[in-house]
Amino acid sequence: MLTGKQKRHLRALGHKLKPLIQIGKKEIEIALIAEANASLDHHELIKVKLLESCMLDKHEASGALAEACHADVAQILGKTFLLYRPAKTPVIILPKADPPLKSPANSTSA
Repeated sequence: MLTGKQKRHLRALGHKLKPLIQIGKKEIEIALIAEANASLDHHELIKVKLLESCMLDKHEASGALAEACHADVAQILGKTFLLYRPAKTPVIILPKADPPLKSPANSTSA
């Protein structure tokens, strides 16, 4: 699960990417999942575009493809979304998650 800071970092990297995968009327099938897996293995971060002929909602399509590829959805924007899955030797270095804030001590001054 990605944190907000990590998603922000991936969105910045994904802004300049061109869509590598397009989902059309055949929707999500084994060949598309295999192509997405190969792209994720090579690039770690990919942009996927939904064509007008796709009957799936953008949230359904992104969730289904992310689950099938064991990836995280970094962004959904319009008819495109970003998928991220770290490689065996990661190229993209994600920011560390912030540690949880400590609650202030309940001390009283006398």
